[in-house]
Amino acid sequence: MKNLSPALAGHLAEGTTTLATCWKIMRSDGLALGFTDCDVDVSFDGVTHEAAAGMSAGAMESSAGLAVYNLDVAGALQSEKLSERDLAAGLFDNADVEIWRVNWRDVSQRVLMRKGTIGEVSRGSGAFQAEVRGLAHVLNQSTGRLHQYGCDATFGDARCGIDATGPGYLGGGAVITVDSNRILTVSGIGAYPSGFFTRGLLKFNTGDNVDIPCEVKSHGVSGGVVGIELWQDPVSAIAIGDGFSIRAGCDKQFSTCRAIFNNQINFRGFPHMPGNDFVQAFPASGGVNDGGSQNG
Repeated sequence: MKNLSPALAGHLAEGTTTLATCWKIMRSDGLALGFTDCDVDVSFDGVTHEAAAGMSAGAMESSAGLAVYNLDVAGALQSEKLSERDLAAGLFDNADVEIWRVNWRDVSQRVLMRKGTIGEVSRGSGAFQAEVRGLAHVLNQSTGRLHQYGCDATFGDARCGIDATGPGYLGGGAVITVDSNRILTVSGIGAYPSGFFTRGLLKFNTGDNVDIPCEVKSHGVSGGVVGIELWQDPVSAIAIGDGFSIRAGCDKQFSTCRAIFNNQINFRGFPHMPGNDFVQAFPASGGVNDGGSQNG
């Protein structure tokens, strides 16, 4: 149950109300944005909630306990505050969201309906749909370290210890050909072995996709031709001649860490941990027969 101020409770009791829904979004870069379904701008707490921004939300449901609620918000990219480039660049990923119910004639009469974070965002031609996750979803996230074969450090972070911006791990070049806006042949990185940039990160420094990070699905060299495949299409079309920088990738395996990066001392996995194959193979080595008796 929401605790309403006496003024807002009195306004609701009147029967005829002037209520609007306002969304406040705090992006990962610290920029606060506001939107409302009202036909006039609504300002409070230092944020102007833009009217006619093309935002609409689905039904909000509440339940007892710690069940996670999800709310879908859809909108058109008609506001200057919303751009496909910013969505693709990840500036709205995990952004904090507050949903308010406000008397737009007297904004002191308002109540916070929901708080959460933005989850999955899908975008199309001129529109988007975002999932707003409740605060309880954090309880479903793994915390601490996991005992697993693969390394749980991020390549280039403090736990990894490698300077990913060094000349040995950072290359650059230009696009030669483009297929399907994500399959490229490139120049400038022919000296690196095939697969070195697989699972790495590519950023364009010229063209229409400047500074938008693109994850590399595969990197291969065949007959002197260097190919790059991205996991997904960038926001804008890639053009021949677009320049880029590209960072090495890592498959999180101990053999790669030792042979490629000579960084085994900082490996954050458990490559010698016994697995299911070891557990299942152990009884067989003891000579257990079909009848359940053990040979001398």
